[in-house]
Amino acid sequence: MKIAKKDILTALEHITVPGEGQNMVESGAVTNVQVFGDEVEVDVTIKNPSLQARKKTEVEILKIIHQEVYAKAKIKVNLKVDAPAKPKVNEIKGKPIPGIKNIIAVASGKGGVGKSTVTANLAVTLAKMGFNVGLLDTDIYGPSMPIMFDVALERPLSVTIDGKNKMRPVENYGVKMLSIGFFTQPNQAVIWRGPMASKALNQMIFDAHWGELDFLLLDLPPGTGDIHLSIMQSLPVTGAVVVSTPQEIALADARKGVAMFQQEAINVPVLGIVENMAYFTPEELPQNKYHIFGKDGAKHLAKDLQVPFLGEVPLVQSVREAGDVGRPAALQTGTPIEMAFEEITKNTVQQVVLRNKALPPTEAIKITTMAGCSAVKKK
Repeated sequence: MKIAKKDILTALEHITVPGEGQNMVESGAVTNVQVFGDEVEVDVTIKNPSLQARKKTEVEILKIIHQEVYAKAKIKVNLKVDAPAKPKVNEIKGKPIPGIKNIIAVASGKGGVGKSTVTANLAVTLAKMGFNVGLLDTDIYGPSMPIMFDVALERPLSVTIDGKNKMRPVENYGVKMLSIGFFTQPNQAVIWRGPMASKALNQMIFDAHWGELDFLLLDLPPGTGDIHLSIMQSLPVTGAVVVSTPQEIALADARKGVAMFQQEAINVPVLGIVENMAYFTPEELPQNKYHIFGKDGAKHLAKDLQVPFLGEVPLVQSVREAGDVGRPAALQTGTPIEMAFEEITKNTVQQVVLRNKALPPTEAIKITTMAGCSAVKKK
């Protein structure tokens, strides 16, 4: 018996591909049919990757051709699965904070590299430039911003906004800020599990009246842990700044910090890397530079990772003294520190502008837990 190709196609119109409403010819699932005497070869592409769907499709093709066309036909089914990529954007969007234009996370791979110092000085420099600035101290277990801004004894007041009670951030040097340090005693340790810390963090984010801000800086704790994921779950972060010192052990952790933001499921643009404690210049030898922790380590890391290098901060005693007395060093006019932070701040703002022109807004992520490990999915 001579088998006609059109008869095969007519028979295949009786089959509906699993998960699709149309028959497999109308839907385009049948990509090719070849007939050689009593041999029939059918190429089919389906979107359902399950073994059950593949097996069912193949069995139905064999059955319908034998029933409708030729019972002794020798049939070969070449089945290909073309599963659609999982959508990167979920129906549930993140929660932007009304009135806040840009959210910048300042992070470090390890502690002790001066991340909070850089955040504080970046904040006051932005304020000096005329921007409306907020700062959220997200280090639940080691808050430092109340001391660095000389507001350790202050407490946020309650205000009523649209019939709801909100926290009014504490303000100094033109920077609005909130920290868990405002709600604990100086000698009180915060001993909370992750869920409690995340809840407290969400309250400071969403139960506060920040007003209109050009920038909200997030002083993240060291490392790449639970708080970091909670932040990115809660907020659409515009970009991240990573702080490191030049030595290899700090750079290794800074590399991990950059990698965290660049994970496909997180995908927060890295605005750049700041090198803190870049060199030491003695007051009596102002022309000399001593690279105590190594030279240009963060600059080379930025080049290696293909992210911008935002600038370097020298190791100066006044930076430590300024932090201890609650007046960020960048407020000292005419000093090398002021100039260093002005350069870093200008470069950061420039990267935010470029990022906002080139990329869509960052989305928050949805966090699930699998086998004891944190997994992330885009919202």
